[in-house]
Amino acid sequence: MNCPDCGNERTRVVDTGTSADGTSVRRRRECQRCSFRFTTYERPEWESLQVKKRDGTIESFDRQKLRAGIERAVEKRNVTEKTVTGLVDDIESELQDREGRIVSSSLIGELVSEKLRTLDKIAYIRFVSVYKAFAEPEEFLRELDAVLDAELDDFEASTDSQ
Repeated sequence: MNCPDCGNERTRVVDTGTSADGTSVRRRRECQRCSFRFTTYERPEWESLQVKKRDGTIESFDRQKLRAGIERAVEKRNVTEKTVTGLVDDIESELQDREGRIVSSSLIGELVSEKLRTLDKIAYIRFVSVYKAFAEPEEFLRELDAVLDAELDDFEASTDSQ
């Protein structure tokens, strides 16, 4: 640590303690050349977000990985790059607004599913078939039926209000 007064690299720690909120370590230092005393704070450096995978491992949030998953789902659909960027921004913003810095991969999958369901039904089905790891055609059919039923309910509600 360089002295902020004279720039000397040789400083020593005089006193160490925990900050009031318990999230950092407070250190009083003294320059060995000019005897100037100053305080430094050490805080853990977290990536903006950490993702807890299904197998329990934790890795840094990767915006490009999220984008690639969405792009695969909307491939050959009438969805613009700008829309995809907006989705990624919205999802990342929702994750950043949460209390903890560690989010589960399943939460990310649910957020993407919600957004795609309102944006493009085919992209939604594509995404959830991979995200939920459909193993049987029946699972795919159940999800498709749920989307069609919701769409039918929306249609009936709109015709009833007219």
